[in-house]
Amino acid sequence: MQGLLLTADLGGVDPALPLMRDAEALRTLCVAAVREVGLGAVAELFHRFTPAPGIEQSGVTGVVLLAESHLAVHTWPELGVVTLDVHVCNLGQDNAAKADALMARMSAAFAPKDVATRRLERGLLQSSATEGLSPSR
Repeated sequence: MQGLLLTADLGGVDPALPLMRDAEALRTLCVAAVREVGLGAVAELFHRFTPAPGIEQSGVTGVVLLAESHLAVHTWPELGVVTLDVHVCNLGQDNAAKADALMARMSAAFAPKDVATRRLERGLLQSSATEGLSPSR
């Protein structure tokens, strides 16, 4: 198995942006973005957190389970911060371009002032038995 994990930390996002606190708005964006880039959504879950005492807004966590892996989004309107994770498997085909397009679409929707991204190529050991290694969890 080979795959790709993309992460982005977005800062300076407008806390009043509906995507920051409205689970349905975030769901609509995520599902549309997944469809637009050609990945396959198989399930989804979005949850808005109850505001803590003294905090006016609360964030949303959303996950779209993909046939290829997942998209995860976490918002903190009180901080103007969003984290994004896009993970795709590349078993039957190379989905890297789709992952890049999904990350770009999601990042742009939040119009952040600051962005920090990471890219991690993933893969199972070639032959853990022949190398005397065993995968750990």
